[in-house]
Parts: sequence; C-alpha cells; structure tokens
Amino acid sequence: PAKAKAVPAPAAPIAAPAPMPGMPLSPAVRKLVEENRLDAAMIPATGKGGRLVKGDVLAFLENGGGQAPAPAPASREPAAREVGAREVGVRETGAREERVKMTRLRRLIAKRLKEAQNTAAMLTTFNEADMSAVMEIRTRVQDDFVKKHGVKLGFMSFFVKACVVALREIPAVNAEIDGEHIVYKNHYDIGVAVGTEQGLVVPVLRDAEAKGFAEIEAEIADLASRARSGKLTIDDLTGGTFTITNGGIYGSLLSTPILNPPQSGILGMHAITKRPVVIDDQVVVRPMMNLALSYDHRMVDGREAVTFLVRVKQCIEAPDRILLEV
Repeated sequence: PAKAKAVPAPAAPIAAPAPMPGMPLSPAVRKLVEENRLDAAMIPATGKGGRLVKGDVLAFLENGGGQAPAPAPASREPAAREVGAREVGVRETGAREERVKMTRLRRLIAKRLKEAQNTAAMLTTFNEADMSAVMEIRTRVQDDFVKKHGVKLGFMSFFVKACVVALREIPAVNAEIDGEHIVYKNHYDIGVAVGTEQGLVVPVLRDAEAKGFAEIEAEIADLASRARSGKLTIDDLTGGTFTITNGGIYGSLLSTPILNPPQSGILGMHAITKRPVVIDDQVVVRPMMNLALSYDHRMVDGREAVTFLVRVKQCIEAPDRILLEV
C-alpha cells in the first residue's frame, strides 16, 4: 500500500510584538491597563507603529492574561478629578487624600492674596468698639426703617459711613502707590467682602460718601445677592479705594485681614460678644466688637493707622458724630 503523505504541521501563529518602549498610551487604553493592574509591556500590540490599542488589552484579558485586581490600597496621591466649584461643608469619607483642581476664581484669589503679601509692607493695628449705641438705634428704628425703605438697617452701613469719615481725615489710607507716585483718591468706593460657595469676592459700593444709610444697605444687599448667584460684572469688582470685611458673621473674634491690592487699607469687623469693661470706674457688661485695620506701611504711617481706627471707633460708639461730622 502507498505510504501516507506526511501532512506538514500548521505553522505556529506569529506573536504580535510588545508595544514599542516609550510609546504613549491613549486615555482609554491607559484606563483599562490601570483598572486591571496590567503591565503594558507584556501585552502584544497590533496598532500602527507598535501602538497598543484597546482591542489588544481586551483580547489579553479574554485569554486570561489579566487577573482580578486586588482591592486597591488607599492611595497617597489619588487621581485629580474636576469639580465645578470648590467643595465646602461635610465631605464624604473616602481615601486619605483627594486632589481637586482649583477653580478659576480660587486661582485668582490665591494669586491676588499672594501678590499683596509679596508687594505691600503689611501691618495690622487693633482696637475695640462698644456696640451699645448702634444696637440701640437699630432696635429703636428698625420697624420704621424697613417700612419706609424696604430693607433692614444693618451694621455694615454704620461702618461704611464711619470709614468715610475716617478716610476723609486720613487720606493716606484711601490712597495707593503707583510706581514712584502716590495716587490720592477724592472719592470713596468701598469694597465689601462677600463669601460665596465659589470663594471670596469683593464687590464695590461706589461713591459711599454720597449715599444715605438706606441706599448703602440696599446696594450692599443687591451686590451680595448677585455675588452669590454669580451675576457680578468686572466693573462691580474693580476700582475700590478701601475694603471692609466682616469675619464676625462666621464667629471670628479676631483676625489680620489681607490687603486687596492696590488698596492701602482694609478694616476687619468681628463677632459681637458681651464682655466686662470699665466705664467711669465701674465694671459693666457691654457688647464689644474687636476691630482690625491692616494697612500698607509703605503708604500709611503707624500714627495715621492708629488715628484712623480710633476715629472709626468713635463714630461707632457715638453714631451722631457721623451725622454731625464731628
């Protein structure tokens, strides 16, 4: 009988080459490799020029090349994730650390605050004010004030008016340095710091010297509302000559505010607390507020800064001084 013809053994399949060293992975491929804890160098690559494609990783997994990933340990440097705004309040329990990309507003705030520290010779002086007179006026006229003007009489209008009095008497605090020149401002555009979920913004109350208490309260309320809804314009945020910030609404007892460049002064208001004070050699309990004035020592001397803050204190403790300009 004829010998059976030998059948040649089938040729072994040609293995696809491993990805070229240094060849970048696409985002989709990198995600698959990281999620399955694979070594990209061990996966045969079929893409153009030795590039590893998504199908290569899936085929490698189907052929048993990957193992079920072990539970990942808490990462010391988690991957960044985008968020629309800076997260505040209670955070969910998770990894030991979380890397969150800064919002554009937060980056701008950080840049300006650091610019103020690097440029100005900042110093802070402190005092305290007895809030009894202002609180008594608010209690006595609040209902009539709201009925006539449609807005509540707050503390901020008293401080704005008091600062205008002090700024007129100590013009250096309302000035700014521009190169080798000093620019004295003969108008009083007061920035009022407003906290929002996205960060701190400082809209400007224009021509405060020409406005009454009701106008100031109504405009501050409008600026604060638009700040929290993100409807402020660039014009609303620029051109201030002096700033007032109130950490007291969050419970702060004392702070050293940072200047809002190129301004030369910022007043910090704080929480009102009942404290024992000596009046006419008698110890009495009064509602007291700590005041802080941060200023640019290049522009404002210590004597001027202290005099300014004392003048604000006098106007708050005796508000009739504001009306009578004494």
